[in-house]
Amino acid sequence: MRYDLVIFDNDGVLVDSEPISNRHLAAYLTELGHPTTYEDSIRDYMGSAMHRVHELVEQRSGRKLPEDFDDVFHARVFAAFERELQPVAGVGDVLGKLTADGVRYCVASSGSHERIRVGHRTTGLDRWFGDELIFSSQDVGRGKPAPDLFLYAAERMGVAPERCVVVEDSPLGVQAAVAAGMDVYGFTAMTPAEKLAGATGFFADMRKLPELLV
Repeated sequence: MRYDLVIFDNDGVLVDSEPISNRHLAAYLTELGHPTTYEDSIRDYMGSAMHRVHELVEQRSGRKLPEDFDDVFHARVFAAFERELQPVAGVGDVLGKLTADGVRYCVASSGSHERIRVGHRTTGLDRWFGDELIFSSQDVGRGKPAPDLFLYAAERMGVAPERCVVVEDSPLGVQAAVAAGMDVYGFTAMTPAEKLAGATGFFADMRKLPELLV
């Protein structure tokens, strides 16, 4: 293994949450008078922290979102997660192989700690991720595409950035990994490779990831 640490994004990489989340985000923004399609939400917000939603909406409309926007949105999304959320196909096999091979890993997500944990409990991935392996943009203040989150995760795990590899499925996440000085593999199950410019390589089947890392 040529890396000492594998840093996974969460939404769309570990749990198949992006379709659910962006469907509800588009609907809620539209409900509040900011017409947004599912495709708009994917393009503008996929992989980003919630502060980006607030910033873009205010920039475009001149109006702030309601103070309880995040709470209402998360309540809707978490309820949908409990009904619909599934792990990304093959991710359990990958985590099992990394564990068996003694390869360290963690998750670094733009989502809140609560969002990460709800998703992991719902899908059974909590067996693979203790608290010490979960990092959120809440921990650093600036979400992707800033490199802060990945650098923070590497520091907390005690691994130099150049010895880390990131697994990402969003353009913002790839930009953040590159800015952090890390290799990054783009997961193309939902995002075309051409939108993940700068990635070290690409793969569409999660089960293929381990062979890319050796």
